[in-house]
Amino acid sequence: DRFYLSIGHYAIALYSVLMEAGILPEDELETYGMDDSRMPMSGMASYTPGMEITGGSLGHGLGIAVGAALGLKRKESPAFVYNLMSDGELGEGSTWEAVMSAVQWKLDNLICLVDFNNQQADGPTRAALAQGDEEKKWAAFGWHAQRVDGNDLDAVVTAFDEARNTDHAGPRVIIFDTRMCKGVDFLESREITHFVRVEADEWSKALAKLEEGKPQ
Repeated sequence: DRFYLSIGHYAIALYSVLMEAGILPEDELETYGMDDSRMPMSGMASYTPGMEITGGSLGHGLGIAVGAALGLKRKESPAFVYNLMSDGELGEGSTWEAVMSAVQWKLDNLICLVDFNNQQADGPTRAALAQGDEEKKWAAFGWHAQRVDGNDLDAVVTAFDEARNTDHAGPRVIIFDTRMCKGVDFLESREITHFVRVEADEWSKALAKLEEGKPQ
């Protein structure tokens, strides 16, 4: 399977996975975001082992994923292609060209993951171009569409299983409604969480909150 991170600025989460997989050394995390680091703030394929695409400019990931999925289909590969994108990318015309292309080519090996946290740099996503019921919108284009609570891991796993196993003869999308800073109440409640600034005295409080909510 392939994983494409269209939201390049989510790269630090992918770096942690690459460390778990032994592709990146854990001590290199100390260089995150520094000049010449292999772990820039926004993921770049040219710098980081295991990073499949450069996702700094939003709106390109799904188009790349469509091309990869089509190539794998023609090679008769059983692999799936996963593309993680943001709700802000729903305002990009290139995204909807890719949505239509995936249906045209009947790409049942493509699973798109949309993080809908309703936050963009300039304000709420709903105040921009993401209006209406996204699940119905994707379904109208011909995708197998689901919408789940992205902070509920059991619901996330169930949605992944359905996306992989449905007999729908086309692409699949899962829209995840998420809340930024989930589990840390004093950060969750901030009006703007797109750029979260955690003050020095808040780190220990945030870690304690996450420890409290950790499954036993």
